[in-house]
Amino acid sequence: MLPLPVLEKAREEMLSFNGIGMSVLEMSHRSSEFEAVLESAKNGIRDLLQIPENYQILFLQGGASLQFSMIPMNFLTEGHSADYVITGAWSKKASAAAKRCGRVNEVFSSVEGGFRSIPSQDELRFTNGGRYIHYASNETIDGVEFKYDLDGFGTPVVCDASSNILSKPIDIEKYALIYAGAQKNIGSSGVTLVIIRDDFLEIAPMGQHPMLDYRNFAKHASMPNTPNTWGVYLIDLVCDWLRTQGGLDAIKEKNEQKAALLYEVIDSSDGFYQGHAERNARSVMNVTFRLASQELENRFADEASAIGLNGLKGHRSVGGIRASIYNAFPVSGVETLVDFMGDFAVRNG
Repeated sequence: MLPLPVLEKAREEMLSFNGIGMSVLEMSHRSSEFEAVLESAKNGIRDLLQIPENYQILFLQGGASLQFSMIPMNFLTEGHSADYVITGAWSKKASAAAKRCGRVNEVFSSVEGGFRSIPSQDELRFTNGGRYIHYASNETIDGVEFKYDLDGFGTPVVCDASSNILSKPIDIEKYALIYAGAQKNIGSSGVTLVIIRDDFLEIAPMGQHPMLDYRNFAKHASMPNTPNTWGVYLIDLVCDWLRTQGGLDAIKEKNEQKAALLYEVIDSSDGFYQGHAERNARSVMNVTFRLASQELENRFADEASAIGLNGLKGHRSVGGIRASIYNAFPVSGVETLVDFMGDFAVRNG
């Protein structure tokens, strides 16, 4: 879900951006008008996340899934290994892709427990001399989220933050590289944000395929080829909207309020709703739960959809129910869902 003011602004400027007589969809990516949009979007990300100047902000394509391969291609070079923390389907996919490039140590995995937990920092033991440590800060399918910024204690940390970036402040200096598909909290699909520290960028080997080379994107200001101009424009608008909301501290408070409403109705349902994630690992972005049967879950999703609560079926790989309540989803929408959940439990309990 995109913020309504962002959609309204985009609609207003669809035919003529800043009165120039053409849309962002039509203008050259080399024009001064678009270069200003690109710079503004970068500055918006830098400002919101308080990113120091020794980090590059890049806009790529290919989604977070391409990053699963691009990261090890650039950094998991011959003779080195990397540590992967596996807490859900996406970190598992990232690890599988990295194994095609080099040696991967899965230093933690919650697969046997059904991806319901997140390790504490003390549980993690990293490989001496590892090239980097990779983890996903929020797993959308199973609804588990790290409640802390992982510390690599000297080893570079790489984070897939696709589903909770810009939902709260983070300690950016804990990370060597953060990547995120834009379509959850940053903007629309088709853009991938990469935030990379200069010293980590420098260890990437020279001579990579140009479109898989972070150096090349940094050198050409994210434009070694034509970028997703409309997607970058929407990121700029979303950053503006987040600032009007009070920034990341304020949006964090709002997100936690929304999640608390949903978890409260789950926990007070006497088992009618069964939360998937362990309580200390619950995602603020993706609230996942089950009902007593597949038939009841289908009825729940169908009845919810009939009153305008869409997209509640869990991921096709696991089923269940999943309420994704990203930044732009309003508190009023969560309140409507909570009321429906109470009524549904009374009628079907």
